[in-house]
Amino acid sequence: MNTHRTRIIFTGTALVIALAGCQPKDKTEKDTPPAQISLSQERPVAIQGNAQGVIASYADTVKIAAPAVVNIYTTETVRQQRHPFMDDPFFKRFFENRGGGDEPSEARAGLGSGVIVSKDGYILTNNHVVNQASQIIVALQDGRKAKAKVIGTDPDSDLAVIRIDLDNLPTLPFKSSPNQVGDVVLAIGNPFGVGQTVTQGIISALGRNGLGINTYEDFIQTDAAINPGNSGGALIDVAGNLVGINSAIYSRSGGSMGIGFAIPAKLAQQVMLEIIQHGQVVRGWLGVEVKQSDGNFNADGSLNNKTPEGVEIAGVVRGGPAAEGGIEPGDIILSVDGQTVNEASQLINRIGTIKPDTRVKILVKRNNREVELAVKVGKRPKAESQPEE
Repeated sequence: MNTHRTRIIFTGTALVIALAGCQPKDKTEKDTPPAQISLSQERPVAIQGNAQGVIASYADTVKIAAPAVVNIYTTETVRQQRHPFMDDPFFKRFFENRGGGDEPSEARAGLGSGVIVSKDGYILTNNHVVNQASQIIVALQDGRKAKAKVIGTDPDSDLAVIRIDLDNLPTLPFKSSPNQVGDVVLAIGNPFGVGQTVTQGIISALGRNGLGINTYEDFIQTDAAINPGNSGGALIDVAGNLVGINSAIYSRSGGSMGIGFAIPAKLAQQVMLEIIQHGQVVRGWLGVEVKQSDGNFNADGSLNNKTPEGVEIAGVVRGGPAAEGGIEPGDIILSVDGQTVNEASQLINRIGTIKPDTRVKILVKRNNREVELAVKVGKRPKAESQPEE
């Protein structure tokens, strides 16, 4: 029996730095930015190899890309649990007379990374890096530091947009051309808080999903070393274009084991623009609960070679889009507007890209026969209040 446990680990870190009523002086601010932002153009690949065609160094790429990757330091105030003795009138009066009656709190410091993507000061990072932060400080490679304002967050994709007010900012352009498995990539970030670090690897896989990390998953997998503190940092190509936002690692030990995950630049750009222009990301929603799959194994542990067919619905939200459109528990959704879906993640991602109030054709299997339904897609509620797909 294999006793090893493998974990998906977010690559941000936290540290308790103070105790007993420590309060940060500043609250993280929010503002309303302009609808238009300035983005850099994708850089062409111009790195030259040696006489044998092998690239000897990525120093030129790092010089132009690394200045746009920042270190992010956060402070979060956490209330400690009240000691049971404080419920006793005697002890409560005893401690109050000595100035110890207030509920204790602690300030936790966290660190991560971010990517400057606009001269206007917009920075992409992970939601889990800045979530609940009462203060955010951004440190640039050139030594400058600035307080950051939260523009908006998207927990479903684990992305956040923050902003700093500084001049002459370096930026990274988004890569728009397709990625391929085998492409060389560099990961830039602040692992373990030791300072900016660059690691090199390749794209190991594309379209990774079903990992249980985010609601919407379409990860780039890479073997470039990613460790705690790299969260929100850049995964770039050899020309210095932003390929993805580093987010998590697959690990047994808590350190890098050559399996890292990054959110693709295309998705990150879409989320960022929606946050900046609309204040939130608007996604389509069906209002269904998907039956949990046992993966690729039968109940007795033997391999299940059966080809999956559709996504089985365990329940529907009363009054939700699926219920109104005629979808019933036990139905197996086979396709959405002609696009086959065989996994829950495919269904979630497909519906999420559809504009709310759009009517779509959903093909379901019910009692061994196929039924086509017309369903009006709704607007997905906030992640914290709605667990269904």
